[in-house]
Amino acid sequence: MTRPAGAATAPAIYECLITHARAAPVRNVFRYRSYQWLVDLDDVPRRRGGLRLLADFRAEDHLGDPRRSIRENLERFLATRGIDLGGGRVLMLTHARVFGYVFNPLTVYWCHGAGQNGAPGRLECVVAEVHNTYGQRHCYLLRTDPRGRAETAKEFYVSPYYGVDGHYRMSLPEPGPRLALSIALHRPGQPPFTASVRGRAVRADGAGLVAAAARHPWSTAAVAARIRWQGIKLYARGLRPEPRPERAPQEGRV
Repeated sequence: MTRPAGAATAPAIYECLITHARAAPVRNVFRYRSYQWLVDLDDVPRRRGGLRLLADFRAEDHLGDPRRSIRENLERFLATRGIDLGGGRVLMLTHARVFGYVFNPLTVYWCHGAGQNGAPGRLECVVAEVHNTYGQRHCYLLRTDPRGRAETAKEFYVSPYYGVDGHYRMSLPEPGPRLALSIALHRPGQPPFTASVRGRAVRADGAGLVAAAARHPWSTAAVAARIRWQGIKLYARGLRPEPRPERAPQEGRV
């Protein structure tokens, strides 16, 4: 199967700069570097020996039933929304487990329909799976435009300093040699909160993985620690948490 010029190849590792910018009621901008994986759900990497400690992909870290594969759980979620990919390609951008731990603020799935006559299938939808630091997750089904943009109402409690209101404007184009994602939360009468991920693809072989892990030690634990530390600093500056609503069972557990 041939792919268009600039199309994503998987597996790939993206070394990223992640930025969060809050303008109100206090200004706070923080940036950190990490790395993420782009994997084909029909060919998820299975590292052996010590390398598995640096990259392990498990269904329990994502939507649905941990006894099924990530792909099967995603397809079951899509089926509840009337979508059948017909076996088309699905690419997932995510953090892998590192030394047995993972925290994924955002996992993105680019879902393609079945191709014809050897041609790749078109992009049918994008799923944005959001995790918070309270062990909850929620999936947003997006119908993106040709530039990867979509809007959706906010339905999930993420930052404790924002309630479940407003709407997102997301830009999630399928990655190629470069990765460029952004999400802006718009709330009435307030400037938007924005988050972005910018990165470039590097080798996803053993040497590339070891190099990325050396530059960003225990990357997934570092992501979780940075987010919690920012929350502590915002509390010290006078912000107070919004009430966290009760949630129904996790999206995708069907």
